[in-house]
Amino acid sequence: MSKFIVEPSPHIRGNNTTDKIMTRVLIALVPALVMSVYIFGIRALYLSIVCVGSCVIFEMLYRRLIKKETEIDPSPAVTGLLLAFCLPVTLPYYMAVIGCFIAIVVVKQLFGGLGQNFANPAITARIVLTLSFTAQMTYWAEPFHYRTGQEALDTVSSATSHGADALSGATPLALAEAGEQVPGLWDLFMGFHGGSFGETSGLALIIGFIFLVLTKVIRSVTPLAFVGTVALGALLAPGESVILHVFSGGLLIGAIFMATDYATTPVSIAGKFVFGVGCGLITLVIRFFSDMPEGVSFAILIMNILTFYIDKITFPKPFGMVRESFVFFKKNKEGKKE
Repeated sequence: MSKFIVEPSPHIRGNNTTDKIMTRVLIALVPALVMSVYIFGIRALYLSIVCVGSCVIFEMLYRRLIKKETEIDPSPAVTGLLLAFCLPVTLPYYMAVIGCFIAIVVVKQLFGGLGQNFANPAITARIVLTLSFTAQMTYWAEPFHYRTGQEALDTVSSATSHGADALSGATPLALAEAGEQVPGLWDLFMGFHGGSFGETSGLALIIGFIFLVLTKVIRSVTPLAFVGTVALGALLAPGESVILHVFSGGLLIGAIFMATDYATTPVSIAGKFVFGVGCGLITLVIRFFSDMPEGVSFAILIMNILTFYIDKITFPKPFGMVRESFVFFKKNKEGKKE
């Protein structure tokens, strides 16, 4: 006699697990880590280790504090490495640790842990650090000018009072805004310019993107919509360079690794497309009309907040059902509107 097992969905499960997915993301980030050490020196590796270690420790301590299982998956390591890639190589270690606490404890664990956070932890931590330590978070070291230890901190201090020194390692977008010569296509593509050490190399990030798509960790919809919207906006704007806007700032790392986060982005293909276009439009508005150094982080955070509503509108409607988002009144048993 056949037995039928009744249980909630999903009824069909794949071979992918959270550990496998996060491990693949870490592998996809390796090319960017290698290029960052090559371009900015060994301190990029040290800062990455500090961030990854801090995120893992904070998650373990918090879960032990609230008496939950202390088994750690690779997700805090992914958050730590992504946060590190969003930082200047000269940032003091203690500031990076503060960012890790914000990402893991405040943004992730206080909202329920893995899969429950409403915003990307690394993006939110970067924004908080930028608002809290603006001078240190907006100074960019020159490529191949290796600085470590106290020398790095002295450089940050001098940059606030010497405009020329600060400009020498500025991002390509900042150079263009100041009317200075910007790096060529090769330097932009390889990452030989100022910026957060993990976001400069377009080549390394694209390799990671291809790996994630081929291993089916992410879909290409959101990154292509995000980058394509920024590229189209730069093409239509007078005096703007498409190559400059695509390969500088945090566009590629944001579009590939942060705008594709499972927990904070839409589920459907249509929703992912809307999310990417929205991120691109907000990035363009911030880059063109504000004095902030970069718009990608704020764009992703804003769209993270709107993800719930995007899902409401774009999620496929089951046959015979009415979209809840379009039901403005509900009727009671007597047929009266409430």
